[in-house]
Amino acid sequence: MASTTSKRRTRAASRGGGASRDQVLRRLARIEGQVRGISRMVERDEDCTDILQQTAALRAAVDSVNIVLMEDHVASCLQTAVKSGDAEASAEEVMDVVRRSMGRPARSRATSTDA
Repeated sequence: MASTTSKRRTRAASRGGGASRDQVLRRLARIEGQVRGISRMVERDEDCTDILQQTAALRAAVDSVNIVLMEDHVASCLQTAVKSGDAEASAEEVMDVVRRSMGRPARSRATSTDA
């Protein structure tokens, strides 16, 4: 497990962030504002349908952040797979990220003794 974490850190350090990092930070700042706005709506006892509409917009904003992060991660995994020649491990990592982003548990890895 430690080797997987160190691989992730190495990839994250080598990516450097760039435009997608700035994009994520801007979107997160907007999401913070949306949450504060929804809180004010609840405090003012505004109409439930208006609050629900805003929470749906909030969910869509969070989903858009997930997409940007996932695109960056998939691109990084593909680069690693090409360089290392280990497409299977990279594909497993990508699918674990997809599962977790959908609220599903990551699959446990089969060991050579499980065969």
